[in-house]
Amino acid sequence: MQHIWIDIIGYAAAICMICGYLPQAAYTIRTRDTDGIALPTFLLLGAGSVFFVIQGLMLANWPLVITNTITTVSSAIVFAIKMHNDYFGGKRRRR
Repeated sequence: MQHIWIDIIGYAAAICMICGYLPQAAYTIRTRDTDGIALPTFLLLGAGSVFFVIQGLMLANWPLVITNTITTVSSAIVFAIKMHNDYFGGKRRRR
């Protein structure tokens, strides 16, 4: 019975993480606006997601793997847009 509750909590956490993360990624992809994103913080969040994917694979914890794969891919997309905007002549920063 305890195992069922652990799974329920894991999947609930996965849903919360994805629902909390995807709106920012979707907004950034749609608008290309990255002015409000702090690059160091976003890189640390992305790295944390990668480490959680690795841990999830090592433990065969699928909620952890699925959630953090989605957040890692989202982080990579937002990072690419941020780099394009800030360093490669994308949308100019508002002053």
